[in-house]
Amino acid sequence: MSEKTVSAGLFDCRKAFAETLTELARTNERIVAVCNDSVGSSNLKAFQKEFPDRLINVGIAEQNMVGVAAGLANAGLIPYVCCASPFLTGRAMEQVKVDAAYNGYHVVLCGMSPGMAYGELGPTHHSIEDLAWMRAIHDLTILVPADPFQTREAVRWAAQAQGPVFMRVGRYAVPAVSDEAGGFAVGRADELHDGSDVTIVATGTLVSRAVEAARNLKASGISARVLNVSSLAPIDAQALIRAARETRGIVTAEEGVPQGGLGGAVAEIVAQSHPVRMRILGVSTFAPTGDASFLLDHFGLNAAGIEAAARELAA
Repeated sequence: MSEKTVSAGLFDCRKAFAETLTELARTNERIVAVCNDSVGSSNLKAFQKEFPDRLINVGIAEQNMVGVAAGLANAGLIPYVCCASPFLTGRAMEQVKVDAAYNGYHVVLCGMSPGMAYGELGPTHHSIEDLAWMRAIHDLTILVPADPFQTREAVRWAAQAQGPVFMRVGRYAVPAVSDEAGGFAVGRADELHDGSDVTIVATGTLVSRAVEAARNLKASGISARVLNVSSLAPIDAQALIRAARETRGIVTAEEGVPQGGLGGAVAEIVAQSHPVRMRILGVSTFAPTGDASFLLDHFGLNAAGIEAAARELAA
């Protein structure tokens, strides 16, 4: 398979999210937005201006917010719940589980500014546990788009989903890594770089860094496969099992805790089907003070850190 190109430009996925949501609302009157006093940080000002009666701002009351969204879904509407991911998943976990997932309501939970995007605001505002928490909820689709194109496609897909959806929407700018001709499908991992020595499995903000690491490894004679897991639940088990069989080991990279998220999901699959050596990269402890870029470097969640882990497995 040919290597895919990473765009040199940087793009804000929140902008792609908001523009797509507004486009969908123009043709589907059932779509509404629900937020917790986060109109600005969720990029919903244009939506609010065009559809003032279809944006419900409950204030800083996240549990209420998810409960209200479940009620709207029960009434036949399609609520997109927009909230900073640490507060959507941390404060409203019971409502996500019971009101949305247990009832099977079509609620789209949009975790804005996930990972360590809030940087200097510290661990209270870092959403590093969200993927592990959400994976524990039955029948909840989990999407982690890696770039603006995948974000747009995820927003469109979620509008016609049959049940609850959780979607990470990144805050800081990332390069485009996906192919607009079929570069997103729920339940499928996309191979961005072919390789036979080691596999790098990444999600969200770490995908472009994984591609960079694979290119660096190629220059030194190590062939690294890169899988972009933009659908964490359902996950592409077959692509992961193939990687375990065809390469010497798997490195996972995610902007979250190493327990229970992407790394946990991959380990569960390969341990039961084809055990292989792994390195699970993530945020190993509460973060120090610093901006998002500094924090990613601090935890080795960059091309150099991914490359080093891959070299260990390929040796």
